[in-house]
Amino acid sequence: MKRLLACLSLCALLGACAMADTAYAPAYGPRGAGFSEYRIEPGRFRVTFQGGPGAPPQQVADYALLRAAELTLAEGYDWFAITDRATSGRPDSGPRLSLGTGGGSYGGRSAIGVGVGTSLSLGGGPAVAQSLEVVMGEGQRPADPNAYDARGVRDTLRPRV
Repeated sequence: MKRLLACLSLCALLGACAMADTAYAPAYGPRGAGFSEYRIEPGRFRVTFQGGPGAPPQQVADYALLRAAELTLAEGYDWFAITDRATSGRPDSGPRLSLGTGGGSYGGRSAIGVGVGTSLSLGGGPAVAQSLEVVMGEGQRPADPNAYDARGVRDTLRPRV
């Protein structure tokens, strides 16, 4: 029993280490964690934030919004509106514990077995990505629930990074 508890404790510790925070930075490579964007036309971009394994979906969504706000300001605009939003992937749930039983016979004898197993993600598990298609504009923000003041978004979300 002591070995089982020691094994479970070690798995939990390793799982916690594997769930590192996702950094707000440019993505390096097509599957790298971080943000990327491309210009569709002047004033219209697709912004994507790819979270690392274990990144909470809300953090990924906030980082995508933050990147859209920073890009809007860098392009000389005041506000942006989201015209399309897509989320892909699912969060990694980290370490898991499973119990199982089984039975069978061998040489005319019956046997019952009980097993305990664990699985652990060390950084290669599922991750969440958020893509936003944004249209940018100048002046007064439109009265649209999908339109955001770029400075307000940046000032609200930047301290969380």
